[in-house]
Amino acid sequence: MHPVLECLVTRRACRKFKSTVVTDDLLQQVIDAGLYAPSGHGSQSATIIAIKNPKLKAEISAENCKYGPWEPPFDPFYGAPVILLVVAKKDCPTAVYDGTLVLGNLQNAAHALGLASCWIHRAREEMESDWGKDLLKSLGLEGEYLGVGHLALGYREGESNEAAPRLDGRSIIIH
Repeated sequence: MHPVLECLVTRRACRKFKSTVVTDDLLQQVIDAGLYAPSGHGSQSATIIAIKNPKLKAEISAENCKYGPWEPPFDPFYGAPVILLVVAKKDCPTAVYDGTLVLGNLQNAAHALGLASCWIHRAREEMESDWGKDLLKSLGLEGEYLGVGHLALGYREGESNEAAPRLDGRSIIIH
């Protein structure tokens, strides 16, 4: 099997991370892969925000809990040493699709580099809140942004799960 295809079929979500630091070099390689994701009309509407700061990670975790079924101190990012937040310009008609492709590239690049990841939802709710708008403004992101998703990123604690069997009838070839 081609190594790229092997990566695609063996990647699994991770819900328990080691505290091991992800080097800036590895992090930048993952980010670069995300930046090369396709985008509608080549708009490159998505922005990747890498968060390693423990205080800000704790704030994002608490904010994320407001929109999910948990309460702090639960960490919806499973102790990952890095959170990648993907936002896209709200006025771009392909913003959700662009950001989704970025997140897919980030996941697969992380796996190819020996890192683990987990897509975490509720970025939309976070970025629509005053807290999220203030965060983006503090980072110099002006205008309206849509929170597409987060990626918890780090090294897996324990073994990866096996893939569930693929459901039948999910592909059709027309000759």
